[in-house]
Amino acid sequence: MARASLREKIVDAAVERFHAQGFNGCSVQDITEAAGAPKGSFYNHFKTKELLALEALTRYRKESRTAMLFEGDKPPLQRLRAHFEFLAERLEGWNFERGCMVGNFGAEMADAYPDMRRALAETLLVWSANIASVLRQAQAAGDLSKDKDPELLARFLVDAWEGAVNRARMIKSRAPFDEFLIVAFKALLA
Repeated sequence: MARASLREKIVDAAVERFHAQGFNGCSVQDITEAAGAPKGSFYNHFKTKELLALEALTRYRKESRTAMLFEGDKPPLQRLRAHFEFLAERLEGWNFERGCMVGNFGAEMADAYPDMRRALAETLLVWSANIASVLRQAQAAGDLSKDKDPELLARFLVDAWEGAVNRARMIKSRAPFDEFLIVAFKALLA
């Protein structure tokens, strides 16, 4: 198996450090130390810490497995629920010490970093569009009322999920995820 490049090690370390400490809570030095790389090598690969954060966000998006919304032959709403269950289990596995990197970066960087604000907006847009697509599939299958607006519901689900993530992190409990799933799948999408 090929060894990871120094650049990849830096990105891996950045995802870990940014997610654990936040953008402002960790330094380039923290990231390069975690990567086992000399601090000067950081600047061979990234001009700024913000550019590294943008790359970390891209990696985080891939690790969030939104493709699972379209995988398999389960009914659309079951796939959607499985997606949120995956996210809940991942956050629970971190003992509720980390939130969603999208929400974390949004709270910390959106005002001061326009490129990050655009990347976060695009992330939310794509995630919502994927969920809306699944909701349209559910409507076509007769599992979701045709009078419900898939795009509006999708945006609401993403926003409600981000709120549940923040609350779960604050109270160190899975309860907000369970409540999200109950309201989403037994009330909104029933």
